[in-house]
Order: sequence, then C-alpha cells, then structure tokens
Amino acid sequence: MRLGIIGGGQLARMLALAARPLGVDCVVVEPAPSPPAAAVAEVIAAPFDDRAALATLARTCDVVTVELEAVPVAALEWLERSVPVRPGPAVIAAAQDRLAEKLLLRRLGIPTAPFDDEVHGLPALVKTRRGGFDGRGNRLVRTPEELASARFELPEPIVEGLVPFEREVSVLAARSVTGEVRCWPVVENRHEHGILQCTMAPAPWLTPSLQAEAEDLIGRVLTDTAYVGVLALELFEVGGHLVANELAPRVHNSGHWSIEGSVTSQFEQHVRAVCGWPLGDTAVVGPSAMLNMVGEEADAGAVLALPGTHLHVYGKEPRPARKIGHVTVTAANAEELQHRIHATAPLVPFVV
Repeated sequence: MRLGIIGGGQLARMLALAARPLGVDCVVVEPAPSPPAAAVAEVIAAPFDDRAALATLARTCDVVTVELEAVPVAALEWLERSVPVRPGPAVIAAAQDRLAEKLLLRRLGIPTAPFDDEVHGLPALVKTRRGGFDGRGNRLVRTPEELASARFELPEPIVEGLVPFEREVSVLAARSVTGEVRCWPVVENRHEHGILQCTMAPAPWLTPSLQAEAEDLIGRVLTDTAYVGVLALELFEVGGHLVANELAPRVHNSGHWSIEGSVTSQFEQHVRAVCGWPLGDTAVVGPSAMLNMVGEEADAGAVLALPGTHLHVYGKEPRPARKIGHVTVTAANAEELQHRIHATAPLVPFVV
C-alpha cells in the first residue's frame, strides 16, 4: 500500500511514522525544502498544484490524503479523477472558507457563533474568510472605528459575535469507507496568544452527556459529507452545551496526545480509514496532556528525566510562534497527571 500526502509538515511526518508499521509507504508533495516529513517519507518537491507532481501521486499511490486544508481544491478534484482522495475535496473546500463552514454547520443544525448580520453590538471578532491560523487573521474589535478598520484591512472579512464560553474543547472522530465511526474523548484546549499551549485528555469534568453531544455534532458532519479519515471539531462549552467554532478535515494538534494516550492514535486511525481498513479502538489508556513546544526546542535530557514524558521533535527550524514539537505527559490518574504537568510545563518553551 502506498499513501500520498499533500503537505510535508509535522502532521505528514507523524502520519508516515504511524503508516510504516502497517506496511504503508508514504510520499508527500511539498514545496518547502527539507520538510519535517522528509525524515520518514519520500518527498516530491513541488507546489501543491503542480500537475507533474500530482500525476506522479496518481500513478504511484493507492490513495491520497492531505495534512492541511490550505490545498488548491482544483488540484484535489483533478487528482480524484485518477485516485481516491480522502477526505474528499468538497469538505476541504468548506473548511477553507469560514463562511461556507458556518453555513454547512448551520444546515446540519449545529450551533455556531452569530456572524455578519446576526452580530449586534461590540466587542466582536473580525476574521479573514480564508487562511489564518494560530490566531493569525483574527482581530478583536471594541469600537465602531476598529470594526470599520478591520473590515477594510482584512481580506474577505467575516464578523463573529463573541461566545461567552467557559472553556474551549474539541472532539476528534474518524469515519471509514464503510461508514464505521469512532470518537475519542472530548479534550480541553488552553491557548496563549491564539496558539494551542496545552490539551487535557480527556477534558476534566467531562460528563457522559457532553461527550454524547459532541459525538452527535461531529457525527452529523461525518455522515452528511461521507467523510473518510480523521476530522476535528473545535468547540466552545457554554452552559453545559456545545457551540461549534471550526472544522479541521485532517489530523489535528489537539489529538497529538493520542499517540501515547489512546489505544489507537489519530495518525494510525487516519491511515486505517483512508486505506479502507477497519478502525481501531479509541479508548484512552489513562489521563494525559499534550504541551506544545513553540519557538524553541526543549532540553531533551531535562524533559525525558521526568516520569511519564514523551518527547516529539518535528525537525523544524526554531522561530517565535512556530510549533516545533510537543511533549505528551501520561499518568495513572488525574491527580498524578497534574503533578507531572506542573513539573514538565516549565521545561517546554513557548516563545511567541
């Protein structure tokens, strides 16, 4: 089995690492020189829409997937004529456009923040419809003057009302080609400067009703779009219920804990799904947390000297606000996990 991946970043690297024990070889298309995936996968150095590179994927791969949503949809549609593309181009197109994404969620009866004409009063968020991640392309506005300025300066702006959330959470799920669905527990995400700093898995104080609600919401998207692969749904918890924020049609930063914390990691699960194989068990093996390493590398020896730590370095050049690795912390119970997080967190750089 040979899996093509559009994009060669850390997500492609971790997909390839999970694929290799399953007998799956990976080849990535990536314009950047020496991408993280190069250590474990063949690299075709070309833009994402390069027809020669795509033709090579179509000719040599059994299936193609993506590690990021910022891929020319026309390129995926062209590829799909010759080789299965999973997930399909339509859902990737929806996730590229915040307006299309919200319209999809609303059509499925999934609550979202108010947007555009529904927004009455300030403060509010102005976001670019396309692009933007880790807090980029977003602007908090508090006055009519700031709103007018943001609408003028940001390309294709969409205005969102603020959601009075108690915490940010997410749920990841996978759907197979036969329609089998498996969900991981809801996790809590803590951000600094718009960048994910820590994920707690499962989310503290997670109730069965909240888990069931999250599984229902993401299940609607999976079924409606005939999705194949791992999907992430970012959510706000508001008064014991959930409001959708964004979709990510790929493996996701808030699922990195699953490498050590779940029976089946999100990366292995995605490979299983897109290759047409049965899905794996998503049960947790114990409470865990993922700490992003941002801007600078941690001292590997210092981190690994602590119990329950698992270091992942992506092979990226350090620079402020860039995710260059993560540390997963595991423990036998929630109390022990908190002690280990407090010991580990000061050793994990977060330079923005």
